Parts: sequence; structure tokens; C-alpha cells
Amino acid sequence: MSYDDLMEYDEVMERFDPVLGLEVHVELNTASKMFCSCSTGFGGEPNSQTCPVCLGLPGSLPVVNGKAVESAIRIGLALNCGIATWCRFARKNYFYPDMTKDFQTSQYDEPICFDGHVEIDVDGESFEIPIERAHMEEDAGKSLHVGGATGRIAGADYSLLDYNRAGVPLIEIVTKPVYGTGAKAPEVARAYVSFLRDMMKALGVSDVRMEQGSLRCDANVSLMPKGSTQLGTRTETKNVNSLRSIEKALRYEICRQGAILASGGRVKQETRHWLEVSGVTAPGRSKEQAEDYRYFPEPDLVPIAPSREWVEELRATIPEVPAVRYERLRGEWGYTELEMQAVIAAQGVDLIAATIEAGASPQAARKWWMSELSRQANALGVDLEELSITATQVAQVQALIDEGAINDKIARTVIDAVLAGEGEPRQIVAAKGLAVVSDSSALQEAVDAAIAEHADVADKIREGKTAAVGALIGSVMKSMKGQADASAVRELILGRLAP
Repeated sequence: MSYDDLMEYDEVMERFDPVLGLEVHVELNTASKMFCSCSTGFGGEPNSQTCPVCLGLPGSLPVVNGKAVESAIRIGLALNCGIATWCRFARKNYFYPDMTKDFQTSQYDEPICFDGHVEIDVDGESFEIPIERAHMEEDAGKSLHVGGATGRIAGADYSLLDYNRAGVPLIEIVTKPVYGTGAKAPEVARAYVSFLRDMMKALGVSDVRMEQGSLRCDANVSLMPKGSTQLGTRTETKNVNSLRSIEKALRYEICRQGAILASGGRVKQETRHWLEVSGVTAPGRSKEQAEDYRYFPEPDLVPIAPSREWVEELRATIPEVPAVRYERLRGEWGYTELEMQAVIAAQGVDLIAATIEAGASPQAARKWWMSELSRQANALGVDLEELSITATQVAQVQALIDEGAINDKIARTVIDAVLAGEGEPRQIVAAKGLAVVSDSSALQEAVDAAIAEHADVADKIREGKTAAVGALIGSVMKSMKGQADASAVRELILGRLAP
């Protein structure tokens, strides 16, 4: 369906109520896989991080990763879940090339975490997200489709399989149906996944790099006619791997479903894929029901029974929830509520915190991340944290300004060079000769030239109209390619011309 065939979003909201269901997969940052000792490192040579266990070869036996169980419990506690006193793994059977065993070791009717909830805020409005479960499982391998224009199986000449990811520990966090979001449904979904990303990072259980697939969202949505209590047919947009894409995919899917229902059609229950380039969802496969997976208890793994003492020990390690942390930081940094909301919306809290920790003032850190660097990120269509500049480097740029070595204009040039991979800020300033000129003889020469060139402006200053000094400062800065010390130039001009 093209954009021309979609129903307008506002019209959909007049006729239907959206119901969300979000399944978020979090790859844990354990050193080894869920059931074997293979490395979980990202980016290894294809199929170099495998063994008989994660390949499911005959005679191999799995062993549960204790650190993964600990991380699962801590995640559940952070999400206000109950923690099972006894649970076990199951085999989820399906046939697909990315699963060499033809089943995935997961949890089904006995998850380790259940019945949780979190509160999120969107534009000052609070929404409760009910969580059905958070369960442990292993990730699948990765299919690489070669020869086509899109990187997908359609049109590809052949496919390759990389099983390095097979067996990496996953926590799947599944919500109950989320009602009452109204027109803010896409924003609520984005805010919820953002909350999870921030919480997983605070817990230290995952690097949550969405671009690398260590946090992925399957976004379900259906539409109910206004006044109805009967759930509509849902679709599931699979493996959406950026916050902005979650919002865009759901908004598109709501408009697509609205157009189908308004014309008397029927929404098919299916998985769909978000196509970032064209900004549409495309059909995947008919969505299986639980019985189609033929779950049964995993016979090669013993049940897990976390003691209450251990659970309480882990509860003591849970950090502040993001909302509480944000309010605390807002007070410490002296930001207004609107300033902090903008920082949170831009996913800049951790970057600014790290920049402050590296030596910059709160205002300077916000200035760079929320102005120049936000502009750069928007131009590239990426999130702030995806820019190739670190918090430490931003702090170094500000330190150069504080020292008087560079000014704001030069700082932007330095930032451009850092983003281009040309080195560290101090190295760039030295190599390009960007340091501010504060030598009095050089500045005096430039000031004299500006006075001679703009005699009329100089006369105004001599008459006491000191506001005109800005024009002469601008002339000096232009002649010195922005590398003059503006305050020193001002002093020299006034010293020469002020009555």
C-alpha cells in the first residue's frame, strides 16, 4: 500500500482506538553464550564463534549461563515483576535456516519474570505499560541475502548463514495489550522502548546498541472501532531497530489498517517488515499461534529455582529508574524543565552526563550536544549517540575554549574534523593552526587596518557611540579568519578610539 492509499492519521483517530503490544528483545552482555562457552563478541568472522552446543550437533548438552539468569532477575525487578520460585526452559519448534537445531531454547508457560508494569511520560502525560512477562531464551543466527538490491531474500541470488549470534542470551520483554494511548500511540511505544534502553544501560546488563541488533522491538498494533471493546486483528512489525523507526512504523501501520477497515476490508494477522528507505511496512509471513510452535519442556536442562535470599540481594543492586534519575540530574545541572525534556527526547542524558564528568560545565555540555551536534545528527539521519564523537572529545573542545585557545566558531571547525575522523581536538587545533591569535602586535596590526578601512565607524566610536565597535571587531575577525581573540580585539579598539 502506497502513502496515497493511506487514511489520514487524524481521521483514523476519530474512528478507531489503537491497541499496542510490544515485544522487546534485549541481548545480554555476558561474555559467553546462553548454553555454551562460545564468545558473544560482536563483529567476529562469520561462524568463528560456534561449537557443537550452539550448533545443536548430536550428543551435545547445554549448560545454563548463571550470569544470564542473574541479569534476567535484575531486569524483572527493575520492571516491577514477580520473580518465579521455580521455572524451566522449553523447546520452541520451528524450521528456519537460522536455527540449526530446528528449535529455539526459550521459556513458554513458566517465565522467570511475570506481571510487571512501568510508568512512562509523554509530553507531560503519564501512561502505565503492563508487562506480561520477561523470559530467557537464546538468539538465532543471521541470514545474509546476497545479490539483491535491498539485502532481503526477495531478489537475492543466494543466502549465507552466520551462526555467531546463535545462542547469545536474550531477554524477551512482552507487554500485555496497552490501551488508552490514543493519538499518542506511536510516541508511547517509542518512549517505552527508550525507557527500556535507558534502564538496561543503567542495570549494566546490555549495551543496547539498536544498530547492532542488541535491542530490537517487535511492534504489534490493532485498531478497535470507537466504543467497541472487541480487539481488532493485529499485525507485528518485526525487528525494528531504532527509536524513530518504531514511531514511524506504527504510525504507518495505523494509517494502513485504518484504510483497510474503512473500506470494509479485513486486516490479515501477519508479521510485517519496516522498510526504512521507502518508509512503509511490507508483508512477512502469516503469524503463527503458540500451538504452531509445539512447545514442550526442554529435557536437557534442569529447572531454575532462585532463592528468595538471592532475589533480595539482587533487588538491592537495582539503580534509580530513569524518571527519578532525570529529575535528580535536572536539579544538579540547573536545567529548566523544558531544557531537560528536550535533552531526554534527544537521548542526550548519558552523553551530557559523561561530558560533564569529563570536565565540561552542564551548560556547555548541553550547548554542544543540543545545538551543533543535534544539527549534525539530524542532517545524517542518526541518533546523537551514533555520531563519531565521544563525550570526552566534546569536553576537550570546551576545555580549549575555556583556556582561550579557540573560540566557538573555531570549535565548530574542530568538531567537524573530529567527526571526519581527523584526530583528537588538541591534535586538530595544532595540525591545522587553528589556535586563537592573542599576540598583541598581530592583533594591533589587524585593528589598525580595520580602523583605516572603516574610518566612518571609527569616527562614531570616537564620538562615544561604542555600540559601533562590533563592526570593527567583525572586520578584524574576518581578516584573521576567525582566529582573533574577540575580547582582546575589543579592548584594543576601545583603547585606541574611545573618548
